[in-house]
Amino acid sequence: MTSTQQRAALQRQIWQIANDVRGAVDGWDFKQYVLGTLFYRFISENFSSYIEGGDDSIQYAELSDQVITAEIKDDAIKTKGYFIYPSQLFSNIAKGANTNESLNTDLAAIFASIESSANGYPSEQDIKGLFADFDTTSNRLGNTVKDKNICLAAVLKGVAGLDFGDFNTSHIDLFGDAYEFLISNYAANAGKSGGEFFTPQHVSKLIAQLAMHKQTTVNKIYDPACGSGSLLLQAKKHFDAHIIEDGFFGQELNHTTYNLARMNMFLHNINYDKFNIQLGDTLREPHFGDDKPFDAIVSNPPYSVKWIGSDDPTLINDERFAPAGVLAPKSKADFAFVLHALSYLSSKGRAAIVCFPGIFYRGGAEQKIRQYLVDNNYVETVISLAPNLFYGTTIAVNILVLSKHKTDTAIQFIDASGEDYFKKETNTNVLTEVHIEKIMQVFDSKTNVDHFAKSVAFEAIQANEYNLSVSSYVEAKDTREKVDIVQLNAELKTTVAKIDQLRKEIDAIVAEIEGEDMA
Repeated sequence: MTSTQQRAALQRQIWQIANDVRGAVDGWDFKQYVLGTLFYRFISENFSSYIEGGDDSIQYAELSDQVITAEIKDDAIKTKGYFIYPSQLFSNIAKGANTNESLNTDLAAIFASIESSANGYPSEQDIKGLFADFDTTSNRLGNTVKDKNICLAAVLKGVAGLDFGDFNTSHIDLFGDAYEFLISNYAANAGKSGGEFFTPQHVSKLIAQLAMHKQTTVNKIYDPACGSGSLLLQAKKHFDAHIIEDGFFGQELNHTTYNLARMNMFLHNINYDKFNIQLGDTLREPHFGDDKPFDAIVSNPPYSVKWIGSDDPTLINDERFAPAGVLAPKSKADFAFVLHALSYLSSKGRAAIVCFPGIFYRGGAEQKIRQYLVDNNYVETVISLAPNLFYGTTIAVNILVLSKHKTDTAIQFIDASGEDYFKKETNTNVLTEVHIEKIMQVFDSKTNVDHFAKSVAFEAIQANEYNLSVSSYVEAKDTREKVDIVQLNAELKTTVAKIDQLRKEIDAIVAEIEGEDMA
């Protein structure tokens, strides 16, 4: 079986398990148990592999907890960020899950132990609360302890039955892929809320390529509204050959999604010292001010959400917003995220941000912010994408590419909304590798292509009142059927002549009939 076939088979199996074990519980509510169990298995096998160190004579799962010395534990936490005793390993718990009458409380104690093992170590904040959403006492699992244990055992057994192969070969990649697959399926089935925590991989790939275009190394990559971390991880996947020197940074407002993002980092083999995901409101309580600037920023922030804006008089003096001289409207925080990203961007880097189309042509404060961005030559490209590419919305969104190292003052506009630049699917449309390559080629060359791409001089945009709507500059392709007027006229003349002839023939027949009646 090829790796592609193995992945496909694994994905079918894991989604079947996810649906089978949840019973009557809504899939969206149950996701943290399946995802959490997958994570629990991963860190257990990852930790065992580290302790065994490639020595086949050591089977960590078979050791007694008592043989673990303080030195072993200390060294392991400093390296891996956490500690798991042999008795706490996923394989040992799953083995006796069906007959364990205290399974739910045992799991709760194990998760608490894993998290607390990092207390006092540099990894404490990366591990703390990781299992907070894996509530083993929840009535979602059943009304009685027995019912809860039956449900938990089913999840453990299902995940235990997944064949990932040897951990040190394909296992790690397959684990990360399985987790991403689960998250994407949950998002696809969750309606609007799904789109708030996951960006489809095909779109993430385009955004990552735009942000990291022609950069052989970056100091670090940042997502100010990181959701489950899919955009950051796409950058890792696409640029594994490159060096992201100081790792992956992100901030997320939703607590459950914040935990998913941290798990996602571990599951993609990013160690605790190479990522920093923080919980909180990016606009009001931004983290990483001491870590900026970033060479690459990727983001798909929430569209047109409300924020405090002018109700907080201190924000106009915030270094992120003050240069524009105006705050984004309270009812539409889009440009607040844009200005935040710009403030965190290095002089050599790019930011690629998914944006609601309305911010590019509306007046008022948004027009003033566009003027600031254009006058200071920060806007490199605006890309219009096809509709229905994201979960939870059919809107044809845009990607705004910001840069602080442009060599001219022109702004590029790309219209990738036509049928030549996406593939129609039943639920959501898709960008294929070919579509992404077409967009990236014209982004790189900055050449003008009829009905697709155009670089527009600063003066023209200024004259157009700083309108940055792609349709204002790239003429849409006329898909109407072309009509040959000469040929059409000739056909009409022939038709008219035939009609006249038929009328004459009909008149003659009527006259003949009337003559017979007179006789």
